[in-house]
Formats: sequence, C-alpha cells, structure tokens
Amino acid sequence: MYSLVINSGSSSIKFQIVDPNADAAADPYVSGLVEQIGEASGAITVKHPGGKEVVEKQIPTHKDGLAEAFRILDEQGVGPTQLDITAVGHRVVHGGMVFSEPEIIVDAVVEKIRELIPLAPLHNPANVDGIEVARELLPDIPHVAVFDTGFFQNLPPAAAVYAINAKVADEHKIRRYGFHGTSHEFVSSQVPHIIDRDPAHTRQIVLHLGNGASCSAVVNGQPIDTSMGLTPLAGLVMGTRSGDIDPGIIFHLSRQAGMSIDEIDNLLNRQSGVKGLSGVNDFRQLRALIEDENQDAWMAYNVYINQLRRYIGSYMIALGRVDAITFTAGVGENDQFVRRDALDNLEMYGIEIDPERNAAPNDGPRIISTDNSKVKVLVVPTNEELAIAQKAARLATKA
Repeated sequence: MYSLVINSGSSSIKFQIVDPNADAAADPYVSGLVEQIGEASGAITVKHPGGKEVVEKQIPTHKDGLAEAFRILDEQGVGPTQLDITAVGHRVVHGGMVFSEPEIIVDAVVEKIRELIPLAPLHNPANVDGIEVARELLPDIPHVAVFDTGFFQNLPPAAAVYAINAKVADEHKIRRYGFHGTSHEFVSSQVPHIIDRDPAHTRQIVLHLGNGASCSAVVNGQPIDTSMGLTPLAGLVMGTRSGDIDPGIIFHLSRQAGMSIDEIDNLLNRQSGVKGLSGVNDFRQLRALIEDENQDAWMAYNVYINQLRRYIGSYMIALGRVDAITFTAGVGENDQFVRRDALDNLEMYGIEIDPERNAAPNDGPRIISTDNSKVKVLVVPTNEELAIAQKAARLATKA
C-alpha cells in the first residue's frame, strides 16, 4: 500500500510514492522532479527501484509534465495505476482559517483553496494546478489536501493577532498563520520519544532551517507561537527572504526610491536575506566565502545567527521550561556551525552542546547536547512527504 505525494510549484512538480508505514529514515519507493515547466527546455528526473531515468524535453504545462512522468513510471512497472496507491496527498501552502485539518478533495475544496490565493499568490495557484492535473490523470484514487498552515491555526490569540485595526484585519483576514507546519508537527512529534519524555509533558523549540526558515514553540504537542506570519516572509533571516524588518522600510522604498509594490515584493522575497547580504543563498557557498575571509559573507552569517538567537531567547521565555531544542531541514540538519553558534554561551540556561556529537556527520535523529545538559539539543531530519503520505492515507481510509 502506497501514497503518492505531490508538491506542485509554479514551474516544477516534486512527487514521491511512499509507504506511509515506512520508517522516517527510509527512502521513498519512487521520487521524481519535473522542472522548468513552460520554459523553452525542461527536464524530468525519476528515481525508482530499477534505477534513474532523465528525460530532457520542453514541458508546456503541468499536465504535460506529470503525464510524462507517469508514462516513464509505467514503462518501469511502477506507475501510479500499477501500484496499490490508496491516496494522493497534495501539499497546499495556505489553508487560511478555512482548513485546519487535511481534506478529501472535491470541487468545493478546490474552489475554497482558489479563494485563498490572495493570501498566498506565489504558492496556492501552483498548488491548485497540481491538484487539478492529478485529479484528471488519476480520477479513481482519493485525493487529499494537506495544509502547511494547519498545525498553527489554533495559536493563542496573543500570538496570532497583529496590533492593527481590528476591523481592517478581520475584513482582509490578516493574522499570523505560520508555515512549514507539516514539518514542525512531524519533528515535534518525534522528539519526546527520542528524549524519553511523555509527549503530553514536553516543551520544545523546533528550528526548521532551510532556504526558507521558521521556528516554533510547542507545548505538549500544540504550538503556542511561530515565526512566520501572514506570509512566509516574516521571522528568521532566510536564503533570499528578509525575515522581520521595520514595516516603515516599505514606505521609505516607495516614497524615496520610487519602487513599486511588485519591485519591493521581489526585493524582500527573492533578493534579500543571506543572498541580499552576501550574493549567495546556499550555506555551503556561504561557508566557503567565510573561510576566504569575505566580509559580506561574514556579515550575512552574523545577521542570520543574531536573528535566530533572538527567536530562541523569546521562545525560551514563552515556554518557561524548555525540554528540547531541535534543528531540522537542510541547514539545520547539516551545518554544525549554525547549530553551535545559535546556542553558544547558553550554559547558564542549561544548554550545552557536545562538540564531537555536533560535528558528527548527519546520520538520522540524534542528541547533540552533553549528557549533563538540562535542555536536550537534537538534530531530527524532517520528512514532510512521509507526514503528508500518512495523513492522506488515514483520511482516505476513513472516506
């Protein structure tokens, strides 16, 4: 029994065929990537039990790309209609206040997701495209929408509400929604078992550090705060996103620099963050520049760490007692220097990283704090695809 997981972007589609009962560290049965949809040239890469297939060709639409990927899988005997696939799980970035739990996709659900496009104009349109294409190609399998914002929908009002005119906020659905929820939920659910604590009595901070980055404070399995807000732009410094800034900067750029809203949007979402300060957004490249004593790279790194420590500190106060701090996603799982510097000199708060454990190669979930550390520090690889597969399979079984 398998689940097909689809993550549809504006010009790409990632997909996996996953055993929802597999171990979190297990490789997917099949994985694939459709790239450069709508451009002059494109590529489809598929990994399956028999090997790897790469097809380079123009891919006019999402439907063309997904259909071609399924054709390749059919040739290998592992196509979606050839395997026992019980559900298709779709990642949907924004569920607004409408969706807090996964939903079986029917026409009305698609329309509701479409209505939420103003809250996620860069993401939800592509999510809808992927849903419509997959439903057309696989009409006899239940399709399930899993929402990035779902985990954070019931944040305490003090954490969710912005201090702006309440009537304006209500009319335009402005509040803190939070993102990366599937990852935060998955990782936070793993931590109590690793540190041998009762999940109902565990207070933790989860740091999802990738090109996009966010953190959350979780009490007994429920989030009480998170760094991203109405959009994924807020919070931590990210690969290309600014994270938190003075909102007045937007007015200043409009009035003094003559920049349009679209230009400012592009600046803050795609040309800021680590890339805006150093010229690169890949932390491996950033580390190489730092080792070459590049001052811009060093500044970018320090700004990144400073903002990260701000959030860790504020969440420690919000939690009162912290049982665990966990790093996940690409940077969090693989960059020992970020982990070290984010928690440097915090022994007075019961946080002690073991240098040797921290420097060890990424090898699944592990504790990297000392045996004497009152707060356990962990690295737990995220697996959003498995989490989506599990949610989709459970809901499809009930349908």
